[in-house]
Amino acid sequence: MITIRREAPSDREAVRLIHELAFGRQDEAEIVDALHESNVALLSLVALYADLPVGHIMFSQVRVGEESCIVEGMGLGPMAVLPEYQRKGIGSALVESGLNILKDDSCPFVVVLGHPKYYPRFGFEPASNRGIKSQWKGIPNDVFMIRVLDEDRMKDVHGVARYRDEFS
Repeated sequence: MITIRREAPSDREAVRLIHELAFGRQDEAEIVDALHESNVALLSLVALYADLPVGHIMFSQVRVGEESCIVEGMGLGPMAVLPEYQRKGIGSALVESGLNILKDDSCPFVVVLGHPKYYPRFGFEPASNRGIKSQWKGIPNDVFMIRVLDEDRMKDVHGVARYRDEFS
């Protein structure tokens, strides 16, 4: 049985290993480390199987809009599941748990740079449908997506979504 809970400081080494093994490189693990070190407000969850951390998801601040109307929400990622536990619904459980917590915390939106066949099942749509684009050039419209959690706060918001510097 999988349990999802907030990441604890004692999980950091396991979280780093999850990202390194899932992606076969250190880039995502280094982003997670940098976000931890910056002491910013994050939502960081781990998935446990028999008390063993097997998955991780992180959400961090993203600002969307133009100078006259900037709204702060969250960006989903990095997310990783140990290779031997992939395709068992763990990633989906992490995404759903995170979105539920953020909605309860009155977060207006979540953006993600991800697979266009995976994230729509959670209510994500191309951000370009709402006049929002990625800060990074050359990102296809179908892979930069948004899930609006508060329609009223996002009503007239458009422009560029800007991630934290740790992602640069």
